[in-house]
Amino acid sequence: MLQSKETKAGLTNSESHIDADSDEGQIVEVQNESGFHRNFTPRQIHVISLGGQIGAGLFISTGKNLSNGGPASLFLGFALICTCVWAVLNTVSEMTIAFPTSGNFVEYADRFVDPAMSFAGGFSMWIGWTAVIASEATFFSVLCNYWAQNSVHEAVWLTIFLVLMFIIFSLPNVVFGWFEYGTAILKIIVLFIFIIVGIALVFGAGPNGTVHHGDNWQDGKAFLNGFKGFGNSVLLAILAIGDNTFTGFLAGESKSPRFSVAHAVFLIPIRVSVFYLVSVALICILISPFNENLLGGSGIAASPFVIAINQAGIKGLPDFLNLAIIFAVASIAAESFFIASRILQSMAHKGLISPWMSKVDSRGRPRIALGITGSLCIILTYINLSAEGITVFNWLSQIASTGYFMVWLVISITSFRFRAALKAQNDPLFSQIYAWRCALWPLPPIWLLTCCCFFIGTSFYLALYPIGSETPSAEYFFQYMFGIILIIFTAVGYKLIYRTKFRDPRTADLQTGRRPLGVEEIKELDDYKNMPPWRKFVSFVQLW
Repeated sequence: MLQSKETKAGLTNSESHIDADSDEGQIVEVQNESGFHRNFTPRQIHVISLGGQIGAGLFISTGKNLSNGGPASLFLGFALICTCVWAVLNTVSEMTIAFPTSGNFVEYADRFVDPAMSFAGGFSMWIGWTAVIASEATFFSVLCNYWAQNSVHEAVWLTIFLVLMFIIFSLPNVVFGWFEYGTAILKIIVLFIFIIVGIALVFGAGPNGTVHHGDNWQDGKAFLNGFKGFGNSVLLAILAIGDNTFTGFLAGESKSPRFSVAHAVFLIPIRVSVFYLVSVALICILISPFNENLLGGSGIAASPFVIAINQAGIKGLPDFLNLAIIFAVASIAAESFFIASRILQSMAHKGLISPWMSKVDSRGRPRIALGITGSLCIILTYINLSAEGITVFNWLSQIASTGYFMVWLVISITSFRFRAALKAQNDPLFSQIYAWRCALWPLPPIWLLTCCCFFIGTSFYLALYPIGSETPSAEYFFQYMFGIILIIFTAVGYKLIYRTKFRDPRTADLQTGRRPLGVEEIKELDDYKNMPPWRKFVSFVQLW
């Protein structure tokens, strides 16, 4: 078996230190134990946590949810996933703050459960996040053709998109951080605009506006296709909302994980609940699930947001929204590229795959992991140009969705093993100054386990009886179940080949990569604690 790397307990020599020559005692973050530079500021992570994962899934794909399941299934599906976002962030973040590594759940599953589970989860998420990049590339092409009117070949837009991604990641990580920061602000502004306009449209605003009385929820339109419609809406909502553990990966390259991650854990569930549920509720009121544009329109014209605006006869906003969604798509793709490369690098760093893939250059970029991820991304992106490309694309999108909730399953199991290790070794982690622990534990991991079992069962049911068919078929079965089968067989195969053993809580590593608070961080937390309530509120909502 490839053996996991062992490092000295506590901080490595390359970890953060206080610059004694600095007048302000600033933290000089050189790099973490994986070689990544800690150059993401708390403000960047704060804003990215507000606007992260808002993309084509919300702006466009919600139309498919609406047409398949109806408004009630769409809303309830998103509401259920919002509770999972809260649970997964609270569950994983107590480990993230104690051990802020870029590998996140890959690192923790290996350390506290079993290397086989770590490998299976990491491999699945690497494939899934890379598939997301290819899906966003397709959206990018369609959005650009909203103006080009198909006068430019799709391959040109796909190539421009890929070049943009490679430019972002050929530059220092600080460029990626500011790109995500800027696009997050843009997405937040766009959603606020739509929410305000949407509320006005409900009451009949616009040249062609009409007052909406909830007709879309009557005469059997609330729940379409019964449980199939609801189950499909749930799975699509998982893909639309995305895996909000993204902030956990940023923590490995954050200057102050204790402050930034704790804030993100509070902010992200609120952002998801407010932005998504309010937007979805407005869509459910304004758009009929039988609107032909939900399926017959192309690109931005198929977006429920734009359909509602066009119905009211409002001009100009669709063009602005199209431009904003282009940036949102690029942002999601960049996040996916970042996470996929970090997952691959972390697996190599832990010895789960060949260690040469773990190399990080002087600017903190995992070039080999980025190169391998980029190569697969290119293949998956250009596959969409083939006659069967859309079929492959749908399969990979389902794998990405499955990968999300299967990782939630891994995180919930890891949380119990982490707590067992703390108890077995009588570790004082939670008694230290400004210690952060999972709220209401063990409720969040238990809820995650319950929901993930439901998602697996739903996937199996839809694999046998998809919407529009009462007869099982091999095509639909593997489309819905391939991701689950891949993860299970990968884990079992890795365990049998390398004969891995379950980690013993009494000897599990609770020291490597552990990051106690520095003097400057404690001072910042003291200052924050002493702020008046109004100032704390401002710190949560300000975007600069």
